[in-house]
Amino acid sequence: MQNIYYTTRDVYGRQFDYRKFWQKISEQGEVVCANAYAIQRNDDGQIKFQDALRHIGFDVKLKPFTQRSDGSAKGDWDVGITIDVMESAPQVDVVVLLSGDGDFEILMHKIKMDYGVTTCVYGVPELTARALVEVVDQFCPIEADSLLNYSRE
Repeated sequence: MQNIYYTTRDVYGRQFDYRKFWQKISEQGEVVCANAYAIQRNDDGQIKFQDALRHIGFDVKLKPFTQRSDGSAKGDWDVGITIDVMESAPQVDVVVLLSGDGDFEILMHKIKMDYGVTTCVYGVPELTARALVEVVDQFCPIEADSLLNYSRE
């Protein structure tokens, strides 16, 4: 979720409207599981953002922020997301992924083939991996109508 927040802010200068997204996917059927993945930094802005996601209906999963000795940071959720999707796929009809990360192409292909689920990706078109777009049943571009009308920063 943080990746989409930063991506839309950087590309469009506005924030992604998570409430509108929730409404849109809720209209398409029952939301069985909705996880939001974030890095726990314990600053007020992050806490408010995570609380807002919980209020909408997301289960917010947090991973500690790790600062490496070389100054770089670590906070990758790819494996956790993959495990959660693999565990959920046998019990759902549709898997919706809010990411443009090409690393998820293999995951989306596998659950589509193994479980027969419909796969859908929401991503910023300019920053969504072509392989991911091509493997899913539906690609929903995140464009101006998916954003808040203002920036909160």
